[in-house]
Amino acid sequence: MSHGPLVDPDTVPGWLRTLVASTGDIDVGLFTRFAAIGEGAREAAVLILLGEDEHHGPDVLLQLRAASGDAHANQVSFPGGKAEPEDDGPVATALREAVEETGVDPAGVRPVALLPALHIPVSAFDVTPVVAHWEKPSRVWAVSERETQAVARVPIAHLADPANRFRVRHPSGYVGPAFAAPDMLVWGFTAGLLTMVLAAGGWHREWDARDVRDLDVAWRSVRSRGPEVSA
Repeated sequence: MSHGPLVDPDTVPGWLRTLVASTGDIDVGLFTRFAAIGEGAREAAVLILLGEDEHHGPDVLLQLRAASGDAHANQVSFPGGKAEPEDDGPVATALREAVEETGVDPAGVRPVALLPALHIPVSAFDVTPVVAHWEKPSRVWAVSERETQAVARVPIAHLADPANRFRVRHPSGYVGPAFAAPDMLVWGFTAGLLTMVLAAGGWHREWDARDVRDLDVAWRSVRSRGPEVSA
């Protein structure tokens, strides 16, 4: 399935229209760390669920993964996971995984666009990001402690604020974008996707890319308290 809008952009709220309309024009080559497709990789999908709050405006649903010891333990991510044989494409995979991980009511979720499929080398997945409008927000929570520590609705304005943006340096030598969310450090694949979403949605603000912090230092700066949960 190719990337681009799944609905007429004129049928979504004004704050979401630019993102939906631009999804067909996103250049995968700009997402430098991740190959477009990985040979022999498994299919997966994530849900980029965007809602709106009367107090803080548009937001996105993120989750803090459990300290399970796997490749993505203690990392912030979008709800999602690997495709199952019964899934009818990436939209079905993303919705099923979101329900299993966060308890979101799928009846209030409207898939509106697909971003390009991207390869995650560390887990050998080709991941399709599914953009959705949270038309009727429902209660969300960490359904399984084995998979998730917390879930949070993080305001787009907070993520776009230059004060909350920097880059992190991994011991492997990788340097990439990062965000300081409420009691969460967002980096790696998720931070790359958020960077793409902010740019495509017209929310990008200039920030100091010269601010590079070692990953362990960045972790310590956001782990002084327990993860904040909002719904």
